[in-house]
Amino acid sequence: MPRKGLLLVNLGTPDAPETGAVRRYLREFLSDPRVVDIHPVGRWLLLNLIILPFRSPKSAHAYRTVWRPEGSPLMVYSRALTAAVAERLAGEYDVELAMRYGNPSLPDAVARLKARGVTDFTVMPLYPQEAPSSSGSSLARTYEVLSEPWDVPNVRAVPAFHDHPAFLGAFVEVARPVITGMRADHVLFSFHGVPERHVRKSDPSGKHCLASGGCCDVLTDANRHCYRAQCFATARGLAQGLGLSAGGWSVSFQSRLGRTPWIQPYTDVVLPELAARGVKRLAVMCPAFVADCLETLEEVALRGREQFLASGGEELTLVPSLNAHPAWVDGVVRLVREAEARVTSSPAAAAAPAAPSPVG
Repeated sequence: MPRKGLLLVNLGTPDAPETGAVRRYLREFLSDPRVVDIHPVGRWLLLNLIILPFRSPKSAHAYRTVWRPEGSPLMVYSRALTAAVAERLAGEYDVELAMRYGNPSLPDAVARLKARGVTDFTVMPLYPQEAPSSSGSSLARTYEVLSEPWDVPNVRAVPAFHDHPAFLGAFVEVARPVITGMRADHVLFSFHGVPERHVRKSDPSGKHCLASGGCCDVLTDANRHCYRAQCFATARGLAQGLGLSAGGWSVSFQSRLGRTPWIQPYTDVVLPELAARGVKRLAVMCPAFVADCLETLEEVALRGREQFLASGGEELTLVPSLNAHPAWVDGVVRLVREAEARVTSSPAAAAAPAAPSPVG
């Protein structure tokens, strides 16, 4: 029997909350053409003349507000999840954590698995919703690394899990006691944003995405790969699981960069609007992230809370992410086993070559 390995892949984090480390991280991250999808010359000018000189010091300061003695929150929680999943899958899979950008790098994680004799790989991008700039880039880089040797190993991918019961159920279990305990009068689902052009590129018809106010109300063939539509599907599933009323929740998108249009509504616009509507106790969930990080702990729990209170709100509470919660460990194990079962039970799989290709 081939020895199986599991790669848990997240986006990444600087090695330290210092300007130099943040600059190195941003350079690798924003040099990716799937992230900043403009002409290479324009991307180089934007990165080296504007973003790196001005954003690196600001981002380093932001990281320092949430950094822990053990490292960045994203790294701390990702390592804890990896350890818990490895314990659960002991004897089935060798498990490694990899970051798309920064450390531990994908090549290093793959090398560690190969050194233990792994020849059969499962890759799980830790992004609930599918986006070319996150899951797409992570899978493309993983396939590239695994395809470098002459003999390409067998590899499968865990698909996006934005509406999977294992993901939704775990987040409901984490969120319910927080929302109930604070007596929230509204829940805001704040997702990471992407440029509008990214969404339009994922529309095969070129006519559906962002063409109407209700384009994301239902998942169809036209928007099946649309990040925004998957975010709304996640929000609907969580609202149902939490028993929220129709007017008791809303959706927004955070972390936009630059002047080009990003998907809306924007979180920093919605927060004062909710306060003006009379929302006093606001719970914020960030279901695009499975681990708390700069975007949740600094952008929402610190800056977002300050903005909401200044606008007349009384309390903003960030619902913790899934991190290494036991329900999420169970969820990861279920998703991994289902991905393998889907391949091994498929008649086409038996005749397919052992080449990198996503599942689903």
